[in-house]
Amino acid sequence: MSKTAVITDSNSGITQAEAEKLGIFVVPMPFRIDDKDYLEGVNLSQDEFYQKLNADENVSTSQPPPESLMKLWDTVLETYDELVYLPMSSGLSGSCQSAMIFAQDYDGKACVIDNQRISVTLRQSVLDAMEMTQKGYSAQQIKEKLEEVKFHSSIYIMLDTLHYLKKGGRITPAAAALGTLLRLKPVLTIQGEKLDAFAKARTSSQGRKLMINAMKDDFEKRFGGMDAHHVHLEMAYTFDCDAAEDFKKEVQEAFPDYEIYMAPLSLSIACHIGPGALAVACSEKIDL
Repeated sequence: MSKTAVITDSNSGITQAEAEKLGIFVVPMPFRIDDKDYLEGVNLSQDEFYQKLNADENVSTSQPPPESLMKLWDTVLETYDELVYLPMSSGLSGSCQSAMIFAQDYDGKACVIDNQRISVTLRQSVLDAMEMTQKGYSAQQIKEKLEEVKFHSSIYIMLDTLHYLKKGGRITPAAAALGTLLRLKPVLTIQGEKLDAFAKARTSSQGRKLMINAMKDDFEKRFGGMDAHHVHLEMAYTFDCDAAEDFKKEVQEAFPDYEIYMAPLSLSIACHIGPGALAVACSEKIDL
């Protein structure tokens, strides 16, 4: 039986310390902040990132450099027979397509999985991949299984501010000004590939209820109903842990029989939506 390594990137929310405990490898995502280079979770913590973001410093993301990614693969393949690599969704970054090109030089020993996930849903895919390695699945079998269910997840995210969408050019200054004047709370969704608009809430309370109802609707229409327990229920947030804990209580009341995993949202998304965002997500359980 082949020995298969599992590799992801820091968009999964898995820290370097957690990766070591899990027996996996995490590629830190690079950031450039006011002409200085950083690596998420290596020399850039969540607190440091938000300090710089709140100071309105210029923050940009990029793909992991080819040489650093391939160096990690080469090192891993010294002790493993093959590897699976789960980067963030190809709809949110070009890093997945780049990795697929690099993998062509590895004679089938490197399988890049376009699982269309990010943050807590990507983390669950990594855990599923780990379970499959323990059950003897090959890298190719893991790739086929995870890509088969790549759209079987759901994320709803409510933003606290439109400032960062405007700064990144994702909405016009006029739209941002109008939204701020009306105190709108945009709710975005990821149903696979991309981050899309879902709804606009007048208040944070209305937005939280809207997300919970949307998730309930997904449970009923996509995942077999509330009583089926066919999904992992997850939450994510940016910066404001207290607000996230309050929202978690509301979600738990709405889904009393579900255990909720919650973690900070990946910084690659956070830099575009800013602090104070709240998200609820789910990933369908897979049969192994």
